[in-house]
Amino acid sequence: MKKIAVVCAAGKEGRLLVDEAISRGYGVTGFVRSESNRINSKAKMVVKDLFDLTKEDLAGFDAVIDAFGAWTPETLHLHSESLMHLCDVLSGSRTRLLVVGGAGSLYVNPEHTVQVKDLDTFPDVFKPLANAQGAALEKLRERDDVNWTFLSPAGDFVADGVRTGEYLTGGEEYFVNDKGESRISYADYAIAMIDEVENAKHIRERFSVIGK
Repeated sequence: MKKIAVVCAAGKEGRLLVDEAISRGYGVTGFVRSESNRINSKAKMVVKDLFDLTKEDLAGFDAVIDAFGAWTPETLHLHSESLMHLCDVLSGSRTRLLVVGGAGSLYVNPEHTVQVKDLDTFPDVFKPLANAQGAALEKLRERDDVNWTFLSPAGDFVADGVRTGEYLTGGEEYFVNDKGESRISYADYAIAMIDEVENAKHIRERFSVIGK
């Protein structure tokens, strides 16, 4: 039985990742910041801040899923800092690090010189977050001492969307389904993430998923 840790497990995506892993019979530990947080009762809950996690805390897991999110201008830099902390903790180990990423850093041309966040149509309100997540990905690409995977969702990432159980997989470039949509629910994204834990198809790679 695989042992999976979900960091920041009390967030909307974190909870769904815990639930999905539990539903498949995995041993799951959710790391949360506060005793008041609640996650699936079948998971072990550990109250500890991400930046306080040590090698001992994450030893023995087959995979660690990073569901960290920061949204305010003064905290956006924590995307890179928190991810590098987890990389340092897992450096040289066999434990995989899977990261909940964003769509803004996906490329829109074959030359990979223009990203979604660079387009005039990309909402200004989301650009700081997209830039922060993109910067974290670039730092991650420099790490050859960690078995990382970065998963970008669709452009429309729907928190309360329906769990369909289906999704399409892409690479580094933005793509759409047969309806011309780039959309996926948090629940279906969680399925794709746990599938990657199981199948290990994207070691030290970024890939992307959208709903059918």
